[in-house]
Amino acid sequence: MAKLTLDTLLKGGFENTPVKVPSYDIDRMRKTTCEKPCWLHFGAGNIFRIFIARLDHELLEKGIFDRGVIAADTFDGEIIEKIYAPHDNLTLAADMRSDGNIAFEIVSSVAEAINASSKDNGSDERLKEICASSSLQMISFTLTEKGYALKDISGNYLGIVENDIKNGPDNCVHAMSRVCALLFHRFKSGKAPIALVSMDNCSHNGEKLRSSILEMANSWLAGGFVGQDFIDWISDESVVAFPWSMIDKITPRPDKTVEEKAVEAGLEDIAPITTSKGTFIAPFVNAEIPQYLVIEDNFPAGRPPLEEAGVYLTDRDTVNKVEKMKVTTCLNPLHTSLAVFGCLLGYTRISDEMKDNDLNTLVHKLGYDEAMKVVTDPGIIRPKAFIDEVIEERLPNPYIPDAPQRIATDTSLKMPIRFGETIKSYIASDELDETSLVYVPLTIAGWLRYLLAVDDKGEEFTPSSDPMLATLQSFLKDVAWNDPSTLGDSVDPILRNEVIFGTDLVACGLSDKIKEMLSLMLQGEGSVRRTIQKYL
Repeated sequence: MAKLTLDTLLKGGFENTPVKVPSYDIDRMRKTTCEKPCWLHFGAGNIFRIFIARLDHELLEKGIFDRGVIAADTFDGEIIEKIYAPHDNLTLAADMRSDGNIAFEIVSSVAEAINASSKDNGSDERLKEICASSSLQMISFTLTEKGYALKDISGNYLGIVENDIKNGPDNCVHAMSRVCALLFHRFKSGKAPIALVSMDNCSHNGEKLRSSILEMANSWLAGGFVGQDFIDWISDESVVAFPWSMIDKITPRPDKTVEEKAVEAGLEDIAPITTSKGTFIAPFVNAEIPQYLVIEDNFPAGRPPLEEAGVYLTDRDTVNKVEKMKVTTCLNPLHTSLAVFGCLLGYTRISDEMKDNDLNTLVHKLGYDEAMKVVTDPGIIRPKAFIDEVIEERLPNPYIPDAPQRIATDTSLKMPIRFGETIKSYIASDELDETSLVYVPLTIAGWLRYLLAVDDKGEEFTPSSDPMLATLQSFLKDVAWNDPSTLGDSVDPILRNEVIFGTDLVACGLSDKIKEMLSLMLQGEGSVRRTIQKYL
């Protein structure tokens, strides 16, 4: 049996396994990267390990780049200590083919992994050293959308952010504060240009990142911690750029079947762990094969040749169109619809939902009949081909063990983009009538029904984590899953909330339809299913 370690790899321990191994000199790559770092990444989770780090791995394999990527995690340091460190920063990538076959490859491009969840372990000094280096060209991020948030639903600063504003750059904790502090250190160390690239799956991600960083910087200016010259520098996108991007790859939780296949292939000690913060993670990462990354080509200090690894490098307008196509029409809304209804109907796999005629028909109608009417063709990827691949190949793939419960995480943060943008496009159109929408309102009604935490059989379940869950559920505390008369106007404050939906659903005339649909879903066992069927 072979262990996923550098020693095993260098001694040829994988020769009798089907695992593809690196061909480049890992020690040399790590030494070069340490001396002249080029790429730092925050957020060391699965999408980074199997997609972003693998882009660098591919460049190294082709011999057209000589440095790896440095990974840092500010949220869950146990990922670094319990997954990265024991396996010498190697990842076992498991490509899930639609025919059921799994291709294993060792990704070894992470040159260094930093536990940045604590400032007492020397991580701050190492990060400062990296960020002061003139060779550093880019800092990328996969923090999830909430990682950029400085304020709560009421518009008040989070407690951790309030403390960071008061304490200044030398004593900050929040991810955005720490990145801003690192930029301040870079500024004081020579003002070398840099690109900060959000690769998170959220709309206008570069804008969100820039806004949060500038807000922290300006708060420190007001507190006397930094000068106007730093604000001027960080505000100049010809020097400090925040390129927009669109990323797409389904990366489910580690799957038991994949673990068993890896053991059959000759590997050992690769069982998943659950960290104290609830992260379920393994030495391996299983994911689908299709993947897309489109980045605005704005890198003031230069960049690795990412296009040679299949990345689309283009202008901001095109990125925006691709992102809007994917996030607001062709994939993410379908995913969220399957997530909320899957939880209500007792499913644990997206692929099984696609075998359900009602749910399959629902996503077809949601995607083709409603969302595609407002899609913008980005030119580099055809929307029809993209959504065809999603519905016909990606979502039904039985070998992608993705769960509606995973996708239902943070739904309140996803609503304004995945559905609000379509609603707003209908409102803005001279040819479309927003009140004609059926499947967008049906999904919103399904989400409100989901918030009751009772499934279609009347059995309680635990909703996925969401920063607004407690607040939203408080509005619904008197609503009974089997008594429509208890609904009343309880959901009106939610439907009016433009933070949640990007627009006022009462003002635009959709609230009555949503409440009618929700009322039908409150008629006891089977009413969710019957309501879906009624509107199909």
